[in-house]
Amino acid sequence: MKKPLTYKEFLKRDQFSKEELIAFSYGRLVTDPPSEFSRLPAPPFLMVDRVFDLKKDGTRGRLVAEKDIRVDEWFFQCHFNGDPVQPGCLGVDAVWQLLGFYCVCAGSIGNGRALGCKEVNFDGQIRPYNKLVRYEIDVRRYTVLQGGNTSLVIGNGNVLVDGELIYTIKDAKVGIFTGIAYTDYPARSKNSIGGILKREI
Repeated sequence: MKKPLTYKEFLKRDQFSKEELIAFSYGRLVTDPPSEFSRLPAPPFLMVDRVFDLKKDGTRGRLVAEKDIRVDEWFFQCHFNGDPVQPGCLGVDAVWQLLGFYCVCAGSIGNGRALGCKEVNFDGQIRPYNKLVRYEIDVRRYTVLQGGNTSLVIGNGNVLVDGELIYTIKDAKVGIFTGIAYTDYPARSKNSIGGILKREI
């Protein structure tokens, strides 16, 4: 990573390297972030290595990203012993991760939560000697609600491995909410217990 970005510079970017995404997940990419600024999951749960096409066009957009597959990925060690395969749910989570990142790149303030999807189809698998996973996401709707306190994004995602389409995710949905971060973990505090999110979306 060359150097951290200002928030203004961050909002103008349409590509991010692996080093930048890791820095973002630890809160170190942007020097002057808003007071509530979402993060990607940190490795090893970060499911993307680079974003190389991020387009924002009002309520619609597009995002294309990649992940390199390594033979020693953590999930191949446990899923399954004697039959290593990447859990399909991690491909779905990658789409949620990227949709949340899209919201932040579009100026959303708060912290992200996956809200579901309508349909998932698994037509293939990712094995230890595959090379490259590609995520192609079409943002169907991006909306800011409640005076800027909540954002919602809905998109369709395709997951390809070495050029073959293996997963399709329809109407994946992510919300960005203010006031939900649990920043003082493991202390018992206001946001230390989960349950239903109070939201109007």
